[in-house]
Amino acid sequence: MEKVQPKDWIPLIKPYTKPSVARSLRQVADTLLPLLALFYLAHKALSVSLLLALALDFVAALFLVRLFILQHDAGHGSFFPKKWMNDLLGFFAGVLTLVPYHHWQLSHARHHATSGNLDKRGVGDIYTMTLEEYLKATPGERLRYRLYRNPFVMFFLGPIYVFMLSYRLPLGYGSEKPSVRNSVALTNLFLVLLWTGIYLGFGLKTLLLVYLPIQYFAGMVGIFLFYVQHQFERTYWQQEPDWSHPDAALHGSSFYDLPKPLMWLSGNIGIHHVHHLSSRVPMHRLPQVLKDYPELRSIGRMTLWQSFQCVRLTLWDENAKRLVSFREA
Repeated sequence: MEKVQPKDWIPLIKPYTKPSVARSLRQVADTLLPLLALFYLAHKALSVSLLLALALDFVAALFLVRLFILQHDAGHGSFFPKKWMNDLLGFFAGVLTLVPYHHWQLSHARHHATSGNLDKRGVGDIYTMTLEEYLKATPGERLRYRLYRNPFVMFFLGPIYVFMLSYRLPLGYGSEKPSVRNSVALTNLFLVLLWTGIYLGFGLKTLLLVYLPIQYFAGMVGIFLFYVQHQFERTYWQQEPDWSHPDAALHGSSFYDLPKPLMWLSGNIGIHHVHHLSSRVPMHRLPQVLKDYPELRSIGRMTLWQSFQCVRLTLWDENAKRLVSFREA
């Protein structure tokens, strides 16, 4: 069989792009109901053991991550067949995930359009310097970049900055657009109502020791998921005019081959190379693409253990065509 080129996969995947309303509604239910139940159980567990409550918080956070993937599909217009249905789910899911729907949707569309393009870095991605840029940088610039790429800063402080602080303001790409500003303001308004409801219904202790830890744990997992989807050794970065969207999609996005329970909780988003080839494929149909085209399983495959080793990779070596660590630099 002749080798299929990256651009040739796009028409092959197109038949998988039709969403199902019934299946999508079922996924909303099997995500939101366990999340609410775990929140309530963690609230009750506070009177028994803080550690038990925090353990339940972490499990609830995994369902919150899954809810974000539903929001993510809605942002691509792939979750429901109607735009208003996607936007409705996306907005209210964004209140629960702390991510203003239209604000995120705009920057994420930019990420899909420019992923792997060295000339258009910095919007909706993990900013990556080239090895040459790093070696030419001033000591201050190197220090700032090393702090940014430090695992403690990125995965432990990052959730606080990204989800709890920066998304509360219309910052960054598209911030001048009224739709973005309105999205942030309306999300914040509903958040105040949600926080008030939790405080009045469950108390301050639950707000601080159940709600906030769920958000924090979900942010940690979410940032790590996004990180390993593009930050792996043999990823793809290229300058224009040599940059190619199909090449970047297939070879600059990983196949994060997680155990089935974790794959389900992460909404199959680990099948990221297929997602970037066609973002209109609903999350529940991504495994079927791999089943029908098993040759895609070998491209950019990464296991759970291998993903932790990606954290040390921080600089793109344009000559070697791979990510390298600060130690190697």
